[in-house]
Amino acid sequence: MTETILEILKYTIPAFIVLLSSYLIVQKFLVSELKRKQIALLHETQNITIRMRLQAYERLSLLMERIHPRQMMPKVYQTGMTVSQLQQALVITIRGEFEHNLSQQIYVSREVWESVKKATEQELNMIHQIASHLKPEAPAKELNMHISDYLVSQESELPSEIALQIIHDEARRVLSYGAI
Repeated sequence: MTETILEILKYTIPAFIVLLSSYLIVQKFLVSELKRKQIALLHETQNITIRMRLQAYERLSLLMERIHPRQMMPKVYQTGMTVSQLQQALVITIRGEFEHNLSQQIYVSREVWESVKKATEQELNMIHQIASHLKPEAPAKELNMHISDYLVSQESELPSEIALQIIHDEARRVLSYGAI
């Protein structure tokens, strides 16, 4: 009986060792293959994400350029407008540009998005504040001149210029170091 058990063990122990080593080798191979595929997928996803983020920075930069009073005034101002009409046209233009770019917030940092929101709000407030000192039925040329005077008299950077700098800084970091 002992001889039979020894004979069985003589065949089963090596078979068990071969089975165990095969299992460990296959397991290690599968784990390393899974990690390799995950890294490749992460790299591919990161490339796509970086591209999308850079496009978002580009669009937000365009937004800040478009809502800058120097850029916007010539496009919106029309001869014969009143202060009230120009104010309304400027507000509609700024809000439209902002709403058109709302989706970009998911691709940029909170700091960038908050600076864009703040710049947009401050540009609107500036227009409302300057227009509030003028008669609504006065020629739009007055509002145009007052906004131009305000821009010239500003010693510090305008909100859209500050936001633009924040956008550019973060875009440079993404280009240099990848996703933040």
